Amino acid sequence: MNITEQIQHKINTKTKPLGSLGKLEEIALQIGQIQNTTSPKLSEPTILVFAADHGLADAGVSPYPKEVTYQMVLNFLGNGAAINVFCKQNNINLKVVDAGVDADFENNPNLIHAKIANGTKNILESAAMSIDECNKALETGGNIVLDQFKIGCNIIGFGEMGIGNTSSASLLMSKIIGLNIEDCVGNGTGHDAEGLKRKKELLKQAFEKYQLNSDPVEILATFGGFEIAMMTGAFLKAAELGMTIMVDGFIVTSALLVAHQINPEVLKNCIFTHNSNEQGHIKMLNHLKANPILGLDLRLGEGTGAAVTYPIIKSAVNFLNEMASFEDAGVSNKE
Repeated sequence: MNITEQIQHKINTKTKPLGSLGKLEEIALQIGQIQNTTSPKLSEPTILVFAADHGLADAGVSPYPKEVTYQMVLNFLGNGAAINVFCKQNNINLKVVDAGVDADFENNPNLIHAKIANGTKNILESAAMSIDECNKALETGGNIVLDQFKIGCNIIGFGEMGIGNTSSASLLMSKIIGLNIEDCVGNGTGHDAEGLKRKKELLKQAFEKYQLNSDPVEILATFGGFEIAMMTGAFLKAAELGMTIMVDGFIVTSALLVAHQINPEVLKNCIFTHNSNEQGHIKMLNHLKANPILGLDLRLGEGTGAAVTYPIIKSAVNFLNEMASFEDAGVSNKE
């Protein structure tokens, strides 16, 4: 038997009816395949929250001012945000990455200084970043994941913070999936009807300004944010290292869309934790043929969907390793 058949046999001979643990069985099989073992283990679960500012925010695509990115990073570092609560609850390591916030931070043991620049440019005027900046962000994101891997992490999730980043995610999605920009834009941090209409108009202008080919790095440099570019590199490196990746919501999945364009094999390592309440996310998931674990109507970001789903992923691994088989328990299996 190959490794997939061995894991499936182990799942099927547990003291339960065939298939009765549903999606937990799929998760157990996937993690066993990723780790190439019938006895997978989860070690040093970690969530990296990448933060950066967006020049497009100055055009009014968000109801919040750009300064909120900086303020929320301080909140993460002060253990006051939702992601802090859920990581603490579930014993997940949390690191915050300054990928390109338009402010400077003092040293903090939970902060990784990785600033490419003080935010991207306004894409109504020019590409968000240069190709060199984009490549540097991709490489940096990969190196940050490598550092976590070296200290024993084999399951990782990504979160983000950046006022205006739902706009970047919508533009990336529109270009990569081939949908009209209007079908990719949602309320983000909470627009009213007038604000949403303005956001759609601005993003349509931005989209139509550029005649791009299908090069994923050029698309990312044009429309992305430094946090999205770093997450893209992080996805690629985590998959290369054989790590299990917990995929969060709309903005994180936009980074995965780009990573998937660069290397389609990345999906084998991805567990989709939830379906965001941002309207474009379900379309992204459908494009990637992904089946998320939860639907909690979350649209916060920060990696919160990954953090609250982690105990379910842990349950899948635990039943595979700790639940008795029919033979172990002396229970008769059906004929």
